[in-house]
Amino acid sequence: MIQQTAGALTPFSPSLQANVNMIRDRFGGSTDIVIRIFRSDAAPEREIAIMYVEGIVDSETINKSIMEPLMSMQLPPHTYILDGKLLEALRSCVVSVGSVKEITALEQALQDMTDGVCLIMADGCAAALTADASGGDQRAVSTPQTQTVIRGPQHAFVENLRTNISLIRRIIRSSDLHVQVHKLGEQTHTNVAVLYLHGIADEGVVKEAYRRLAAIEIDGVLESGYVEEFIQDETFTLFPTLLNTERPDTVAAALLEGKVAVIVDGSPIALMAPTTFFTFFQSPEDYYQRFDIASFVRIIRYVAYVVSIILPALYISVTTYHQEMLPTTLLISLAAQREGVPFPGLVEALLMEMTFEVLREAGLRMPRAIGPAISIVGALVLGQAAVQAGIVSAGMVIIVSFTAISNFVMPEYNMGATSRIIRFLFMIMAGMFGFFGIFISVLFMLIHLVSLRSFGVPYMSPMAPKPTKPRLWKDVFIRLPWWAIVFRPLDLDLRNLKRRPNGKRPPAQRHSDKP
Repeated sequence: MIQQTAGALTPFSPSLQANVNMIRDRFGGSTDIVIRIFRSDAAPEREIAIMYVEGIVDSETINKSIMEPLMSMQLPPHTYILDGKLLEALRSCVVSVGSVKEITALEQALQDMTDGVCLIMADGCAAALTADASGGDQRAVSTPQTQTVIRGPQHAFVENLRTNISLIRRIIRSSDLHVQVHKLGEQTHTNVAVLYLHGIADEGVVKEAYRRLAAIEIDGVLESGYVEEFIQDETFTLFPTLLNTERPDTVAAALLEGKVAVIVDGSPIALMAPTTFFTFFQSPEDYYQRFDIASFVRIIRYVAYVVSIILPALYISVTTYHQEMLPTTLLISLAAQREGVPFPGLVEALLMEMTFEVLREAGLRMPRAIGPAISIVGALVLGQAAVQAGIVSAGMVIIVSFTAISNFVMPEYNMGATSRIIRFLFMIMAGMFGFFGIFISVLFMLIHLVSLRSFGVPYMSPMAPKPTKPRLWKDVFIRLPWWAIVFRPLDLDLRNLKRRPNGKRPPAQRHSDKP
């Protein structure tokens, strides 16, 4: 467990009023702190107080499972004669909430109350009971908002950690699914859950995940992106080394492959590690449809990614330095288009790419009702107007448009955003050195990719650094049928490497035509 460093704990006082005053003072007299002191039929000679934070608790649970039993039930005589026995009697005989525990320190009470716990205290007891009553208004489980579902489960994560864990539990109904919840943030005390499948996940990766989380020192964690930047292997890289998703089925599939998942309370995006470069080209739908269709679509993604990076740079190189590589008819057509364009190919491409990036961001930030319409209309109008005004050529508009469309083929937004940035670097190198600049850029990018790691796993596995282990190649560029994928895809020391006993095709059930 990851513990927050703290000083000496403040013990409770036997005086109920003193304890109430301490809690009220520590919260600064906040108006959302509900404190009710009353006398109960369960213990009529003593005052009892319940305290909770309004808005993050379930009022029905407090009323029916805590207040009503305390007000109506009576304890058997002589069950709490000695000091300290009253709370034990209340916990075992009165309070009907599932999770009830006894605490003795003020700091524990403050932390539990901010987690949605109802505090129960009695006069004469230097301790308190915490009854889990977390709830309040929350967003219901709905369809994914950022990842389109073509075929597969239609539910997505929400901002509640317990709900997200339950969504995974409903898919992986095994006791081997271990969940450890830790707290991060000196002020927010955000719950962060680490999930893995015991007996499948690499113990070294699990321990490394705990170590990296324990090393985080920050005042607040508001989203999983905070945690991602702390636990990723390499900071100064454009390529993501952690996979994120809002789909529970994707997390379940990653856990079955031996990965570790990290879910942050308050964020609908889960993190998974380790991951490889090729994982970002795989979509959950690849495994829900026929292997031949999935393989064809996956190859299209690889081609589209290369196109989104290199196509504008190739156009700049050919039109600026290597015109002899074009057919004569095409060269004459391009020359005629660029006859009135005042800018060189590099400036023209940078101008159009920046225009498309501005339109893309405008479409994302504007209200959803008009955002897509504005971005599409803006692209058409600006492109046509720029060609008619002689600022850019029609060929450049085609190249930039096809590049932008190719970028949308990527199933993971992070990798698509990476190609958008790398594209500008390739364009500048192509404008300065032509094909040689593109070649140098590709070489440096490959060297950088090979040097990356994700929780100890080579980022370009299984291609580099050693293209070995044929078992890892069955789900990279193409996906073989499920019956042929015997081993899990990660290059790790997994305890259970096999998904199924063997790679033989199950016998087909054929019905005889004979009566």
